[in-house]
Amino acid sequence: MITVNDLHAGYGYRDVIRRISFTADRGSCLCILGPNGCGKSTLLKSLARIIGYRGSVTLDGADIAAFSRKDLAKKIALMGQTAQVYFPYTVYDTVSLGRYAYSGGLLKNLCAEDKAVIADTLGALDLADIQNRMINELSGGQLQRVFLAKTLVQDPGVILLDEPTNHLDLKHQVELLRSMKQWARERSRIVIGVLHDLNLARYFGDRAVLLRDGLIAAQGPLETVLDSGNLRRVYDMDIRAFMLESLERWRG
Repeated sequence: MITVNDLHAGYGYRDVIRRISFTADRGSCLCILGPNGCGKSTLLKSLARIIGYRGSVTLDGADIAAFSRKDLAKKIALMGQTAQVYFPYTVYDTVSLGRYAYSGGLLKNLCAEDKAVIADTLGALDLADIQNRMINELSGGQLQRVFLAKTLVQDPGVILLDEPTNHLDLKHQVELLRSMKQWARERSRIVIGVLHDLNLARYFGDRAVLLRDGLIAAQGPLETVLDSGNLRRVYDMDIRAFMLESLERWRG
């Protein structure tokens, strides 16, 4: 279980998120929802200890503030919103970087277990056929899957996903979220994902935290959080009516 208690975080002297408390159980997927600027990405960066915070974050009862960076990498992995290319590595070498906390060296000292994990992940994400291509030659969707593979081979207890379906077509969006749900349940892990598309959130999540202006507006089972009143209050529009109107157009 991951437990977040009274979390405050931001940049400079300004808190972007305030009084954030929630839990997520092993084997579950938690969605972080809310409009632009409400603090979703800031929350994930806090959980990954990329930015400082006040309050506490514990994983199975252990405070993550006490973990070394290497040990934290074995516990929590963050796949950021933008997959930027800094070095023209191959797909295989880029994914291999996810094993750094285990192998102890960049692109070196990969043991048989490391190689097996990498090979299985490349196959699962349809990347095996392009594993020798340079990542600066890939499409945005392919690159997104490469960085997801790098996150998965890290084999953490918790994966944080910041808009993981960016740059993916609908087929790969659904496949990615389906694979993450399966990964969480089969391995008894936790996935916490920021999503904008509420249809994908409904498909993906077990529970949700809905943010507004840096505070929790609602949390709980997904069906409860996606109540029409909650959505109208946070998004300032009748989302249910819009969804039903769209459905009627599909039926027509």
